[in-house]
Amino acid sequence: SGDMYNKGGNMLHTLRQLIDDDEKWRLILRKMNKEFYHQTVTTQQIEDFLCKETGFDLTPFFNQYLRDIRIPTLEYSIKKGQLSYRWNNVVSQFKMPLKVIIDGKKTWIYPKENWQNLKLNKNSIFSIDPNFYIFHKRTN
Repeated sequence: SGDMYNKGGNMLHTLRQLIDDDEKWRLILRKMNKEFYHQTVTTQQIEDFLCKETGFDLTPFFNQYLRDIRIPTLEYSIKKGQLSYRWNNVVSQFKMPLKVIIDGKKTWIYPKENWQNLKLNKNSIFSIDPNFYIFHKRTN
């Protein structure tokens, strides 16, 4: 199948969103190109390099996007001014933060496999930044 090309591109775009700094992202890519120029490298070398350069433990991220066929699903509900959310369809320890829009303002939430809660205004408008390679499902 050809889904590895789309999935790889979407994974890199999601990683770029997590870094949340396009200049830093470009510098990381340039440094990776310089460091591994004309070399055959392993997946582990690239993962280690990206973990070091981003300052993030990306192990669960890579386990999810490289070693698992499932696309993460954000399950959420909004009831009585409270947003409840969690990751489903994910590998163990997957805790990728996610940029969302609440009442027109971008903010980060930090879903885990167990339900998290965030108080909202009674009539808040909630949406998910479309730049992340995930599914989402409202449960109410």
